Amino acid sequence: MAGNQDYKIKLGDKEVSFELTDLAEQANGRVLIRMGDTVALVTAVMSSQPLGNLPFFPLTVEYEERFYAAGKILGSRYMRREGKPSDEAVITARLIDRAIRPLFPQGFNREVQVICTVLSWDGQNDPDLMGLMGASLALSTSNIPWAGPVGVVRVGRVEGSFVLNPTYEQRSQSELDFVLAAASKEKEVLFNMIEAEGREVPEDVFQQALEFAEPHLRKLIEFQQKIAQEQDVHKVPFEAPGQDKELVRECSAFLEDKLRQTLFEEDGAGRMERVNELKAELAYYIEGKFPGQEKANLAKDYFESEIDRLVHEGALKEGKRVDGRRVDEIREISGQAGLLPRTHGSGLFGRGQTKTLSILTLGAPGDQRLLEGMEFIGKKRFMHHYNFPPYAPGEVKPMRGPGRREIGHGLLAEKALLPVIPSIEQFPYTVRIVTEVVSSNGSTSMASACSSSLALLDAGVPIKRPVAGISLGLMQEKQGEKYVLLTDIQGPEDHHGDMDFKVAGTREGITAVQLDVKVRGITRKIFRETLEAAKKARLHILEAVIEKILPEPRKELSPYAPRIIILLIKPEKIGMVIGPGGKMINKIMDETGVEIDVEDTGEVYITASDPAMAQKAADMVRGIVKEVAVGELYEGKVKRIMDFGAFVEILPHQEGLVHISQLAEGRTNKVTDVVKLGDVIPVKVIKIDELGRIDLSLKEARRQNG
Repeated sequence: MAGNQDYKIKLGDKEVSFELTDLAEQANGRVLIRMGDTVALVTAVMSSQPLGNLPFFPLTVEYEERFYAAGKILGSRYMRREGKPSDEAVITARLIDRAIRPLFPQGFNREVQVICTVLSWDGQNDPDLMGLMGASLALSTSNIPWAGPVGVVRVGRVEGSFVLNPTYEQRSQSELDFVLAAASKEKEVLFNMIEAEGREVPEDVFQQALEFAEPHLRKLIEFQQKIAQEQDVHKVPFEAPGQDKELVRECSAFLEDKLRQTLFEEDGAGRMERVNELKAELAYYIEGKFPGQEKANLAKDYFESEIDRLVHEGALKEGKRVDGRRVDEIREISGQAGLLPRTHGSGLFGRGQTKTLSILTLGAPGDQRLLEGMEFIGKKRFMHHYNFPPYAPGEVKPMRGPGRREIGHGLLAEKALLPVIPSIEQFPYTVRIVTEVVSSNGSTSMASACSSSLALLDAGVPIKRPVAGISLGLMQEKQGEKYVLLTDIQGPEDHHGDMDFKVAGTREGITAVQLDVKVRGITRKIFRETLEAAKKARLHILEAVIEKILPEPRKELSPYAPRIIILLIKPEKIGMVIGPGGKMINKIMDETGVEIDVEDTGEVYITASDPAMAQKAADMVRGIVKEVAVGELYEGKVKRIMDFGAFVEILPHQEGLVHISQLAEGRTNKVTDVVKLGDVIPVKVIKIDELGRIDLSLKEARRQNG
């Protein structure tokens, strides 16, 4: 690549610039991509040597947000630099990975790393799509073996009209946020990655959005193909290693029909354990025939390829699945609500061997998560977190913090649930759900959405409607057009199948979609049929389990959940409630044990476990902001004594003057003849001047009291 070369394409009303830059000249591929004033550098690097026989392709994708891109200095006060990637950055890295990974040649074992670094951000154009666009062109114009390019677009729907690559403002108004990537095959567009969320959007709208996106995807793919042709790129030669015929013969003779019988046996309990035992037996047998570990490892690869062949043949030729189900049949489903006595809400959902337990906690508005990142600074009041302990799939592994998979699955379920969460005006609580995957055999993220719906209903959160989710798979002929869709995929179908298509939603429509493939992509026809099958399964789960257990949210919150009292005060009185240096608000919280959150608009949220203390705190706040009226009677404390009268505190931080002439009937020579410092006396408001100064009368109060 000689010198910087700039290419431009118009996508909708936006121009995207791709510069084949020399900035990172030692990378195999590098692109500087720009949309508006958002700029990202995307690089692709391949290791010089292969890593040997691996059971996976060693691809890593990193998405690096830089605070300087948005003109911000953020991070810990003691570091002031970027730390670990935000959840949003992890999701973007996964999005790029999911689109490019299927297009690397099978058996390729040289490390590849793609890094997208956001250098400038204009607040209008999201760099996430640019990261995938740049990765696609960087790989296409590099010498790395890759069968791209891919196109990627975002589709929104504002006031009934589809919008291509909407701005942040348009996305906030959109009922749909639909990101989809595609590759081409003989001029046909094949969709290979989808990440979408919707506000209960009907299936036909998603299909229309896909059709709207298709010509733009084709345009972007052809644009990159033309650039790659102009660059005359020569890819590193790669051929998948051929089969060792002698090894295959020995493996085949040892297995005979054992693998098929074990894989498709009627007793499903422990099926994969027996399959793994057979795999170990094969490796031991081959190691005896061919001393050394290399042949044994190749035998394991052959074993996995045989599982792949058998599950495909079973579905395509016989309509048969490993557990004997019909292709459109869901495993046995079950659920339970209110399992845990002291939590604010809990739900258990089971689908076959997959079981997820979701626990909900209600908190004060101040418990919201504070977000501080390149793109967004603000608060988050609904959170869903996902934990996948090693015991769930029956494994022994080190326990570490949440990885990319946990973050991705947690946010997918969060997206699925968010459209039904009530607004802060309807339900002022911060809501956190934690899903513990207690047993795993496929589609735990969609099970999380189901168990979380039960937890929300159990906690009495007034959600619009419950959400359910399902995952569908695909078995497709390696050569040819025949395929079979599988509803509710489990272990072998997930691992060896060609697609993992997750759909979550309510009775009214879809709230979240995620598509991953292991093939080049799926057609529009497969997309439509998958949505139809997912809807049928989703409605079955809602009717048979979730709505049957709890048809609506519980009327009362858990007795262990905090109670919130909401007060509305004038914004100009916020300072009175807070007090100098927070003195007043801290005093109220110390005396009552409550939490108080005050918004700039004047909303005051008082949160407490003890309703009596919440009410006491509310009365104290009302007393501070209460506006005094002429004619009202108060019991007040003498705070200061002057020669001309006494200042009496009638409400917190509100004092009035009792002039010496208003202390008693007749003449008063000295103020201290009638009142002393600290006395509590009845007073009546007799005047409030234009500056808000209050005149009080002790003698008028005594007259009125008789």
